[in-house]
Amino acid sequence: MCGIVGFTGKLAAAPVLLQGLERLEYRGYDSAGIAVLDNGAIRVEKVSGRIAKLCEKTGNGALVPGAAGIGHTRWATHGAPTDQNAHPHLSNDGRFAVVHNGIIENYLELRKELIRDGYTFQSETDTETIVHLLEHYYDGDIKAAVMKTAARLEGSYALGIVCTDTPDALYVVREASPLILGVGVGENYFASDVTALVSHTKNVIYMEDGEFARLTPGAITVYDCTGRELQKPISRVTWSVEAAEKGGYEHFMLKEIMEQPAAVKAALAPRIHDGKVQLDGFELTGEQLRDIHKIIITACGSAYYAGCSGRYAIERLCRIPVEVELASELRYADPMVDEHTLVLVISQSGETADTIAALRECKSRGAKVIGIVNVVGSTIAKLSDHVLYTFAGPEIAVATTKGYTTQLTVLYLFALYAAGKLGRMDADRYAALVRELQHLPRRIQQTIDMNWQLPALASRYASQSLFFIGRNTDYAVALEGALKMKEISYLHAESYAAGELKHGTIALIEENQPVIAVCCNESLMDKTLSNIVEVKARGAKVLALSFKGNKKIVSQADDVIFIPRIETIFSACLAVVPLQLLAYYAAKGRGCDIDKPKNLAKSVTVE
Repeated sequence: MCGIVGFTGKLAAAPVLLQGLERLEYRGYDSAGIAVLDNGAIRVEKVSGRIAKLCEKTGNGALVPGAAGIGHTRWATHGAPTDQNAHPHLSNDGRFAVVHNGIIENYLELRKELIRDGYTFQSETDTETIVHLLEHYYDGDIKAAVMKTAARLEGSYALGIVCTDTPDALYVVREASPLILGVGVGENYFASDVTALVSHTKNVIYMEDGEFARLTPGAITVYDCTGRELQKPISRVTWSVEAAEKGGYEHFMLKEIMEQPAAVKAALAPRIHDGKVQLDGFELTGEQLRDIHKIIITACGSAYYAGCSGRYAIERLCRIPVEVELASELRYADPMVDEHTLVLVISQSGETADTIAALRECKSRGAKVIGIVNVVGSTIAKLSDHVLYTFAGPEIAVATTKGYTTQLTVLYLFALYAAGKLGRMDADRYAALVRELQHLPRRIQQTIDMNWQLPALASRYASQSLFFIGRNTDYAVALEGALKMKEISYLHAESYAAGELKHGTIALIEENQPVIAVCCNESLMDKTLSNIVEVKARGAKVLALSFKGNKKIVSQADDVIFIPRIETIFSACLAVVPLQLLAYYAAKGRGCDIDKPKNLAKSVTVE
């Protein structure tokens, strides 16, 4: 849940490291630091707090000379967010410095062993055990010391290492945590996320679990866990650094909300040809799909809620039972999964630790896995039998927006693809749904354009506690709407299936209690209207979200947000957009740090 970066070349390393750390800010952190090799010594500078504080301390890097170094943003797990616990960490002899993304599960055992051997610890972190192990195993052969150290570690880690005995070299190790190498000319890089690299190079090497590498200004050498040299392909990043910048918007989140029409179009366009859905990278026959007895969708956070929405489309169109499971629960649930189960694994980053563990558990039981991810070369993409990329482009804000809508779009595509292969609908119905799907980008833009009043509505309804209600697809939207409000505005927000109100929740409704009612499912409109009447009778003020032209809702709700009319099974992709904006303006009105909400990280790479 933190970020690492490294550079070796002819330039001053510190400014490059600081710029890279700034690009990784969106991943979430509470301290930062750099270590630079200079004249046979390692200079370490680290602070608790924001990278701006580190920049000030180092004169934007000018006060830390040297052409090779490593940097880190830390999100505290072991030990409080203090200067002492911040990375990088030094060995007792000052020969090694280490940065680490992940968690070392056996660190207490290692720490006790190292203390018995005479090593002293300056921090409470699990990471410091790594740097002392390197010192312990080093006898002049760094490669051997790295291999022996990695063999002792249990857990997840992406490591960046420098050593005074090789002043222009960086060493990196990957195990269950993202790590990418940047290939330059006369300079090379590593980072936990490609956004830290694209301003310098678009040529990258994706590391696999169990691999380690040596980087010098002129070469990158990658090894497997036995020390055998590997030939790794170089991939090309297709997006520019401008895509990872605000582009004139006040916040990344607002920019990414506004990018949703283009992002959804990017997810759709390559997969619809001649009026038919064609999924890139794999082919499932009707016979193979008929052999599937059930589908499991598993994910965490907003990706899980995208699965909750997508479930309705898959079940309704394909007539295959679908279960949506939190990955953090599925991995420990002894799931009923076999060779007749298809698992859809959803993750924006492709590196979510719980989701990866759930994927592995299901594959071990014979399930076929389709990964739905945004990041090419990510762990989930590699582990899945098939992968569907969302093509959302870089998403910097911690609270996902276009990540959610593109995941949902891909689930819609899969539902139509599978239904077509299974022959579950006639040609006219299929063609009409494909056309409706192709209209999604334009209708998302219309949704944004018609809701100019959202800043005022956010001011009116953003109280200390909000309830979101809905039925069926609308309930799935309410789940994501409440999460967005909690994530960035820090207001208490809960979502409820509207039909459950009378089973206890209605006891919480008091005078002026804000209730956000999602009412985009026309077949259930009268049922949801009755729930609105129930809460209003107890003093609630209701902000409804419904399709344009719904006169019934206008007569019952205090205020209404509208979306264009659309096929109900696709409505979540429109309905979520005003709720994203509602949360955004509520957070802005409260002065919150919208792109970097407290205690949250973009990519949750630890359990």
